[in-house]
Amino acid sequence: MTARADPALEVDGRGLCNHCRRYDRLLPARVLEGERGRIELEKRVAAIKRAGRGRDYDCVIGVSGGADSTYVAYLTKELGLRPVAVHFDNGWNSALAVSNIHGVLERLGIDLDTCVVDWPEFRDLQLAFLRASTPDGEVPTDHAIQALLWRSAAKFEVKTVISGMNFRTEALSLPAWSYGHSDWRYIKGVHTRFGTVPLRTYPHYRLEYLLYVNAIRRIRSLSILNYVDYDKADAAHIIADKVGWKDYGGKHHESIYTRFFQGYILPRKFHIDKRVGQLSDLINSGQLSRPAALAELSLPPYDPKLQETDRVYVGKKLGLTRHQFDAMMAAPIKSFHDYDNSYRRVQVLRRTVDSLRGRGLYDA
Repeated sequence: MTARADPALEVDGRGLCNHCRRYDRLLPARVLEGERGRIELEKRVAAIKRAGRGRDYDCVIGVSGGADSTYVAYLTKELGLRPVAVHFDNGWNSALAVSNIHGVLERLGIDLDTCVVDWPEFRDLQLAFLRASTPDGEVPTDHAIQALLWRSAAKFEVKTVISGMNFRTEALSLPAWSYGHSDWRYIKGVHTRFGTVPLRTYPHYRLEYLLYVNAIRRIRSLSILNYVDYDKADAAHIIADKVGWKDYGGKHHESIYTRFFQGYILPRKFHIDKRVGQLSDLINSGQLSRPAALAELSLPPYDPKLQETDRVYVGKKLGLTRHQFDAMMAAPIKSFHDYDNSYRRVQVLRRTVDSLRGRGLYDA
């Protein structure tokens, strides 16, 4: 991590930065290891099965074709759960992603429910974020996925959404890199300013909806990978061997847009290399050495020839000329602070949830 990538970086006298200190502080409350995790997971699984009696499914899982969500699908079946898989098709799936999703779910015997986005709406929203000149271009997808998972839980009358998020290898939280995943006010504000197509069908939710989901519908999220000794490399080998999953060669590269945004736009315009955070978390979790991480960072984010192919494809799909794309890349950098947002409310909510986790009162 560098001060250029994170202007708020703080390093103490021991040489530890604020991100590593946060990792050490929150890990015990977020991750249950060994026998403790096994026992707690058994309790959660038993409760899910009881709540799902008499219904077609007892939980909802999100699938993208990536390693984490594929391993979750595999694990839920190993635990004897009856999931329905939900996929948000935002128009950017790679051919391998489609193959992985359908092939894996067929081998596991899991039903798939796909939401195909209204492309003109979603294209307009993605363009709005590019015009906003913030590093938050993936927020529209992440927000829609969460909204869709909760909608699906209500639709299928289940009480648990099982998430592929795992704190051990996805701990870094840096608003300067990406903000707004739960902030509809921010998303709507950017679209109101830069969009042209009304968002009539785009899946979304307001912060108040969290109260409805938890208190009234009593739908809970379970980050199941926080209850097992999750090792990314081992998991990739397991799902390749057991369900025929094929690797993409990079984190989130199942999506062409994500691959291009994280591997081309972020480092070239915003000086952000997401691999810094991803590799740091693997080092903190003991799954990677620092020299190995530095060696990986010395390489391009992904194949430069494929980057150029993606640039042409993304520009064409979004309806951008080379001149328009170059102008967006050269525009002054902005942040979410430059637009309407609910940042303070979101931070209060996050601190409240972290406090509840630390006291054992919230287990998502």
